Amino acid sequence: MILTVTPNPSLDRTYEVPELRRGGLLRAEGDRVEPGGKGVNVARAVAAAGGATTAVLPLGGAEGALLARLLDGRGIDVAGVELAGSTRVNVTLVEPDGLLTKVNAPGPSLSPAEAEALIETVRARSADAEWIACCGSLPRGLAPAWYAELVARVHRAGARIALDTSGQALTAALAHRPDVVKPNADELAEAAGRPLRTVGEAVEAARELRARGAGAVLASLGADGQLLVEDGGIYWGHAPVAAVRSDVGAGDASLAGFLAAGGRGPSALAAAVAHGAAAVGLPGSAMPTAADLAPSAVVTTADVPLDRPLTAGRGGGTT
Repeated sequence: MILTVTPNPSLDRTYEVPELRRGGLLRAEGDRVEPGGKGVNVARAVAAAGGATTAVLPLGGAEGALLARLLDGRGIDVAGVELAGSTRVNVTLVEPDGLLTKVNAPGPSLSPAEAEALIETVRARSADAEWIACCGSLPRGLAPAWYAELVARVHRAGARIALDTSGQALTAALAHRPDVVKPNADELAEAAGRPLRTVGEAVEAARELRARGAGAVLASLGADGQLLVEDGGIYWGHAPVAAVRSDVGAGDASLAGFLAAGGRGPSALAAAVAHGAAAVGLPGSAMPTAADLAPSAVVTTADVPLDRPLTAGRGGGTT
């Protein structure tokens, strides 16, 4: 079972509009609402592929109740921490040509008691988890050191931690040795403090994160594949993608595949690549089912193309 932690989850509401006009009345031609947040997406991906998962998250107001119902309807065990505030709602406007305009709410401010209850819920539910995936930004009320405290406390309970966050929250947590960290190319560059121009430079940045405390680094490089740097070696993987429909949640799907496959070695990297490649071929934030995966199309190798220029963020046909 994979347990996910999402400190700042959301309801993601999408409206399809014929044209975005500032100051005008927009009549939506379609709308949908989905569970949101990086840890929530990991749980959705695990469940979509047939795995067992528990989602720990703060829930508040009618929005939180709806989020819990949506997750339950997807076969996800919900371990909610009740908030005085309301779960945030993010809004996306989609135009006919696919252009997105997004408005992300800041989310509620958690009190010290609510922050402590969230950590204790994770610790209490960790006994049955093979992995705990802690993902996403921190809401108001949680200091950057909150993930560090969570990693330290849950490690004492014997659980393995995968951490997908950035900035000060990532830096603070490294000292407590998360078992896996999962940056994308931009987050890896931010953590290294310099631009990354090649896969080889990404390898060096990942090594630096390991020297600072990360057990392993799984880096999503967008069109340039995925990189795994761990005790057992350095591996690179990629798969062709016929058409990119949406990259929303693709990194979260990759992390779900990696952890579900054991979270170690080239076979887990191959699963991460397969899940990421399938996710970008699906609309919106849809998560791949087992039928969507094409593991035979994945290539993984220890012969890492160190001189390959990084094109992440500029599109491409592989993941």
